[in-house]
Amino acid sequence: MGPRKPTSAKKARNELTEWIKALVIAGILVFVIRWLLVSPFIVDGESMEPNFLNRERIIVNKVLYDFREPHRGEVIVFHVPDEQRDFIKRVIAVPGDTVKVQGDTVYVNGEPLEEPYLQDAIAKAHAEGREYNNLDFPNAEFPDGTVPDGTLFVMGDHRDNSKDSRMIGYIPMDRVVGRAELIFWPLKDIKYIGKGY
Repeated sequence: MGPRKPTSAKKARNELTEWIKALVIAGILVFVIRWLLVSPFIVDGESMEPNFLNRERIIVNKVLYDFREPHRGEVIVFHVPDEQRDFIKRVIAVPGDTVKVQGDTVYVNGEPLEEPYLQDAIAKAHAEGREYNNLDFPNAEFPDGTVPDGTLFVMGDHRDNSKDSRMIGYIPMDRVVGRAELIFWPLKDIKYIGKGY
């Protein structure tokens, strides 16, 4: 007499146990990825146009800055406690840099900053006989143009419609959530944006 074949009830229990294990592992992976490594973010408003549009969904890399500091030109998401929400802006200057915004020219350490991500928008504004930027820096509210240690100077791409370091000051690094990595919605606009453009 050979070994007894498992009954269909035992087979069903084994299969159910395997499914439960797979779901638990998947749940743990989702938790780790969602809360520790990356996070979705919805762009709220027009402050990053023309490069990021209202209601676009992006993926934020939450671990990159555990290994290195942010670089100029990268787009970051950070907490703004006074607003009780997160902002998305572009890093313009890092600790130790001097920054000056005069009209449509941004100077970092005395040199004009190249901003290829805004060339077309600035050219269009000039063709219409206006400047693209409406607020200079330093200004009466923030007269010091040297970025302190542990902070960043950030600006929105839509310079005349952005609440950024020109109004709220330097951003402490401990408020930075991470770097914008990928636009994933709407699907027609899916694009890698890790370098900032």
